[in-house]
Amino acid sequence: MASTSTSETTHPVVFTTQTPYPLPSQKFMIPASWKRYQLSQLVNKALSLPKPIPFEFLVRGEILRGTLAEWCAEKGVGEEETLEIEYFESVMPPQRMSLLPHEDWVSSISCQLPGYFLTASYDGALRIFDYSQKLVQTIPAHAAPATSICVVPSSSAPLTTTPDSFLLASASHDLTARLTRVDLSSPEQPRAETLASLHLHTAPISSVAATSTHILTSSWDGFIGLWDTAIPENDEVPLDETVGEGQGRKKRRKVAGGEDGESAARPKRKAPAAVLKSHTARVSRVIFGRGADAKNAYSCGMDSTVRTWDVENGVCTSTITAANKPFLDLALTQSGNSALAASTDRTVCQYDLRVASSSATTPSVASLLHPATPSSVTVPPPVSSPSTAAEHQLVTGAYDGVVRLWDLRSTKGAVASFKAWDARESSGRKVLSVDWARGLVGVAGEGGVEVWKLGEGDR
Repeated sequence: MASTSTSETTHPVVFTTQTPYPLPSQKFMIPASWKRYQLSQLVNKALSLPKPIPFEFLVRGEILRGTLAEWCAEKGVGEEETLEIEYFESVMPPQRMSLLPHEDWVSSISCQLPGYFLTASYDGALRIFDYSQKLVQTIPAHAAPATSICVVPSSSAPLTTTPDSFLLASASHDLTARLTRVDLSSPEQPRAETLASLHLHTAPISSVAATSTHILTSSWDGFIGLWDTAIPENDEVPLDETVGEGQGRKKRRKVAGGEDGESAARPKRKAPAAVLKSHTARVSRVIFGRGADAKNAYSCGMDSTVRTWDVENGVCTSTITAANKPFLDLALTQSGNSALAASTDRTVCQYDLRVASSSATTPSVASLLHPATPSSVTVPPPVSSPSTAAEHQLVTGAYDGVVRLWDLRSTKGAVASFKAWDARESSGRKVLSVDWARGLVGVAGEGGVEVWKLGEGDR
């Protein structure tokens, strides 16, 4: 497949796409020395697009990184064999948009509420910022580091709109999760009230997840708590049975807005509806399934397992077992068919949730190698358009302070990456949480919070 000075070797190619920019069905003879840039130029010229669109190219499910000749040589493909190449729109380079100042480490960020960023910090506070970087509200919800935050979806005000009032769920090292009602109807006087504290766990709570009707908590004690979202009229857990009150009781009551004797102002102590027991070590993360699969939950832990749960019956229905892979974080692909699990062995592995394995160790579909431990993984929420590149993409944050964009169709290396907090000479600060929605990636960790633009803004 070597080229000469008088003529260049060509390769027969048929282009396909699921984008709104299809080429006529015909065979092209493409110079074997061409790379992505030349192929993108060809597609744009053939389509006569008024504004150039950069494209990426998939050859047999793998993103083309070098020349066609190099790919064919690596795969042992002859020059007469017709290649089917799929093209899709490239992701624009990440752009730093804003900095959200914090005085302490930030353990969790949510970009899911339109118009706002929500953070949970090591100082125990929850914070709400608007898109103009204004700090809208600080909520001193916990007396120990807050570890996780999420919005409890409302059936009457889904997260595709910006509600004036919403419910937050948060978790903490103080052994409780909290439900806090936030009212932003008056921008000059935003209000927040912690309505309930969730009591079950005997060790720090690592994560919290929510649907409109239920909440899940995961903990270092190895248990997962299942709760409904109703606020009880009376305490469901007596004070003398509440785990974790101890010496911090008076401070926590003050944080919640009530003093001794003012039970009406104190958050109601809520008991779990069920306890999910199967993990044999710390549970790092628990999430609900997507859409109709929300009746199921998924968890990962330091016991090197990813587990599927029947939430209604409170039982573990399947277990993915890895070899020496203590897991730190978990996300589902947009289809909900695969789990993406970040591990201390410096990988993020993809597992097919539809395949039952009888072996002691479940093989992964793909493994994304990181130079440092990946602490967090996220995918953008599904969109209504029939096919987008984002359905194959994920973002990871790692302890080297680098955020990486990956495409599951080509897992040899990240599609793009950027260093968080690099401009402030904070090299080496760990990323602890990432979230992705509407083309915005929130990055939280030892350096505070940054927001980056990645992809289109309508997701």
